[in-house]
Amino acid sequence: MRTRRVRPDPIARSAFAGFCFPPDVIVRAVRWYLRFGLSHRDVEELLAERGIDVDYMIVDRWCGGSRRCWSRLPGLAGTPLATAGRSTRT
Repeated sequence: MRTRRVRPDPIARSAFAGFCFPPDVIVRAVRWYLRFGLSHRDVEELLAERGIDVDYMIVDRWCGGSRRCWSRLPGLAGTPLATAGRSTRT
């Protein structure tokens, strides 16, 4: 009778895999965009002031389409952009 081989758990793939910037830079940029309602160009300028050369289209790629995912970050709950799409009527 054959013994069954136990496969090791696959390594979890990072949500930031494929990006050229460290995760903390991406999270900070998205947090600024969502929390303060800044434009992509405003976030680009803030990052440039801190020595990080990023195009506004890269910020758009980080923020676009993931508002529901990013709204779960601590400190964003209840902000207008984090609650976009949810009805406020009771």
